[in-house]
Amino acid sequence: MRDEWDVAEGTDVEPVCRVLLYSDHPQTREAVLLGVGTRAAKDLPRIEWVEVATPAMVVTRAESEHFDLLVLDGEAGKAGGMGLCRQLKDEIFRCPPVLVLVGRREDLWLASWSEADAVLARPLDPLELQETVARLLRAPAEDRR
Repeated sequence: MRDEWDVAEGTDVEPVCRVLLYSDHPQTREAVLLGVGTRAAKDLPRIEWVEVATPAMVVTRAESEHFDLLVLDGEAGKAGGMGLCRQLKDEIFRCPPVLVLVGRREDLWLASWSEADAVLARPLDPLELQETVARLLRAPAEDRR
């Protein structure tokens, strides 16, 4: 179990895990938020979701802020999550785990190029989504590149 969740030292504030969610489709972001909720599992801290809709904001925020997980839409318009994942894995030291969402099961093999830690195909199964997010949030920090 990780012991590095964001929490202000010396306070009674509940720890949170920060998850960046990228998609230029509001419906996709809503499906992820509803599928996972505010806590991926009982043994994990509450999730603070950070929603972004542009590739530039993904890069800016991922480079300048701490996130425990990145969820990227592989079907986003201008820059899909697979390309962004590959870029972030190459450019960010100890990049957080990345979950890429693809359009169909037949595209799962494409995501191997992106170096994503996990890939899910649409339509999203809320239980599978929640379990995948929980598994990635539990991954020890030393397992990251």
